[in-house]
Amino acid sequence: MAATSQSALSGLARALVQHGRLSEADALSCATEAGTGKGSSNGFLLELAQRKLISTRDVARFAAETFGYPLFDIGALDKSFIPADAVDRKLCAKHHVVPLGKRQNRVLVAIADPSNMRVLDEIRFQTGLQIDLVVAEADKLAKLAEGLNESAADSIKELTGDDFDMDLLDQEGGTAEPTADDAASEVDDAPVVRFIQKVLIDAINEGASDIHFEPYEKYYRIRVRTDGVLREVAQPPLVLREKIAARIKVISRLDISEKRVPQDGRMKLVLSKNKAIDFRVSTLPTLHGEKIVMRILDPSSAMLGVDALGYEPDQKKALLDAIDRPYGMILVTGPTGSGKTVSLYTCLNILNKAGVNISTAEDPAEINLPGINQVNVNDKAGLSFSSALRAFLRQDPDVIMVGEIRDLETAEISVKAAQTGHLVLSTLHTNDAPTTLERLKNMGVAPFNIASSVILITAQRLARRLCTCKQPVDIPIEVLLQAGFDEADLDGSWQPYGPAGCERCKGSGYKGRVGIYQVMPISEEIAHIIMTNGNSMDIAEQAHREGVRDLRQSGLLKVKQGVTSLEEVLASTNE
Repeated sequence: MAATSQSALSGLARALVQHGRLSEADALSCATEAGTGKGSSNGFLLELAQRKLISTRDVARFAAETFGYPLFDIGALDKSFIPADAVDRKLCAKHHVVPLGKRQNRVLVAIADPSNMRVLDEIRFQTGLQIDLVVAEADKLAKLAEGLNESAADSIKELTGDDFDMDLLDQEGGTAEPTADDAASEVDDAPVVRFIQKVLIDAINEGASDIHFEPYEKYYRIRVRTDGVLREVAQPPLVLREKIAARIKVISRLDISEKRVPQDGRMKLVLSKNKAIDFRVSTLPTLHGEKIVMRILDPSSAMLGVDALGYEPDQKKALLDAIDRPYGMILVTGPTGSGKTVSLYTCLNILNKAGVNISTAEDPAEINLPGINQVNVNDKAGLSFSSALRAFLRQDPDVIMVGEIRDLETAEISVKAAQTGHLVLSTLHTNDAPTTLERLKNMGVAPFNIASSVILITAQRLARRLCTCKQPVDIPIEVLLQAGFDEADLDGSWQPYGPAGCERCKGSGYKGRVGIYQVMPISEEIAHIIMTNGNSMDIAEQAHREGVRDLRQSGLLKVKQGVTSLEEVLASTNE
């Protein structure tokens, strides 16, 4: 009979009885009161403590010794270091467990009853990871685990400060109020509003660049792009897709009744009295609803300075010398998402002084900078890049920034502006610096005008930066030589590193991104090649003779410095 009674107890409760730390009657009484049976045993442990039969501290020590797991003081844990996506927060609150760390395919979990296989199996199934355990006190675990599952509104209040209410603003700077129909259901949609705000806050805290809201036939997912890599963060119920889309369109001042054509808008998220983040919003009708992509535009990224972007000392000097010139054209080139906008705004921020008149034409203006006259082009209204440039030239500008040179007319006006005493900055979509000059020539710009106006071209890519947890890796010499290293580089004076994975980088091994640049000043020799109709290969050879590193060489230099991995360089500078 005793054996039958004890078999009704959980593993930890049975061990307490067998080791004489608790009577069988008390154990059964507490288990019945807690309603745990063979399920979650935290209620049982808390019931023991409430009846003062045995403290949670003594139970934790006993469990650690009996089952052979480390004892962990959960009270000393900094909550901000708990990995956000290691274990589902509802699961943590339900079973009173707390994830402490995640690395590669393993997660470290604090639990009060390490014998509870049901809970461990549920965590293993939900995460797909192997579990390492530490033992902690049940009452402290319960308090912390339930706190992890706090409401979205409480999370936002904690992040933004108790003395300031976060607000979503439209692109005109006023509070984005919903329409009459939307306002009528505002109470019902409050959870959706809080959910969207929580998604935005989490994306900003992660340093994400984009948020994707994607409807499909049988599910709805939300992904964020962090360090250039898309990652799924949530799958809200499919029935919420219309409400989520409508709410985002309302705060972005878009037409919520129009679902057949793409729309573009803006909004602002005020985090504190001194901190606000802009969002560029784009909607796209798909088979199963509207896909919405929000580009996160942080004005502080333009204030980082040249040093934070990853330019080498000689590249930085060449760029600063170019923007210090009174006139001429500086071109930044690279594919979409290569950081061209941040590079241009960094240059504009350096030039932005009280005695300088700066005007920009963009499609659209992404980062708002006080002191700079920014214009959004609007082709439907007749405000194109070329018409904006003509207007700029009648307003006594010192510096002009053109978002992108797309056609011959814009290119010719930009060239003439650079030749007549203005500093012009712009972008082109080409693979490297030498091909940019050939692209201008193919657009129809006369070689003489190119040679006499362009003073510097910067081609760039973005590679993920290794986290501080990076580890040395052994790479065969043949692979290094094939990647582009010279034999002289392989002298043993440096060590290549690769990703490892820690809490800071959430197991990816990478944290943040660094620019890889080809900075090519236009010398007299290169100008001569342009005017004699030389091609991009001739220009590249001359630039190499002048010491200009191409993108691959600049990337390999970052590998030698331990800033990024060889895999990242090969992927971002594919030749």
